[in-house]
Amino acid sequence: MAKKSSKKMPAERSAADYYKLKTSAVDRLVSTKKAPEVTDEEIRKYTSRGKFRIPAWLKIVFVKFWFAGAICYFFLWGLGLYIQGLDLMAALSIGLGVANDLMVNKLLRNFEPTERAYDKWQMVTVRKYWSIFINVIYSGVVLFLVFQIYYAVNSLAGVNASADPTQAQAMFGVEPMLFGILYMAVDLLLVKIKNTFVNILRDAGAFSPRTAEKK
Repeated sequence: MAKKSSKKMPAERSAADYYKLKTSAVDRLVSTKKAPEVTDEEIRKYTSRGKFRIPAWLKIVFVKFWFAGAICYFFLWGLGLYIQGLDLMAALSIGLGVANDLMVNKLLRNFEPTERAYDKWQMVTVRKYWSIFINVIYSGVVLFLVFQIYYAVNSLAGVNASADPTQAQAMFGVEPMLFGILYMAVDLLLVKIKNTFVNILRDAGAFSPRTAEKK
């Protein structure tokens, strides 16, 4: 067995002798200058777990494409068995508008690093309950332009397309994947035009950006 240490703690020494506060170290800590502020970008740079990160624009494009394709699948293909023509277009516009307002824009706001950083990716940036009505109208405009693309491409291809693209048995038929791509592309084009127009007015001094709206 190992021998126990024969050294014994002197009885006359108090417990305070073993817990002396090193005042010099505390003084140095107090006198230390305030650490420089670190931006959120630097923090994310060194705390990121993986080296590969999906670009923000790619996530936004995918979200817009996926929801447009899903609405086409459930509304255009699903309701197309029961309603036709303008009624189907109205239902599709409502579905796209509601999805944009309650799902797409909500997801973009969750992705944005700072508040309103992704407003440049949205046509309707109003954050009020009535924004859903604006999104429905806007979705109707985008939908009209998308079907004009279908009609134009089919006409140029020499296909005798119907005036109603949903009923046309054409080279470029309406299906979720292609519809999602076209809807996303037209949406981003219109948003780009809006942003360019706003920047022109701002540079000319005729437009002052709005203050952040109260939630």
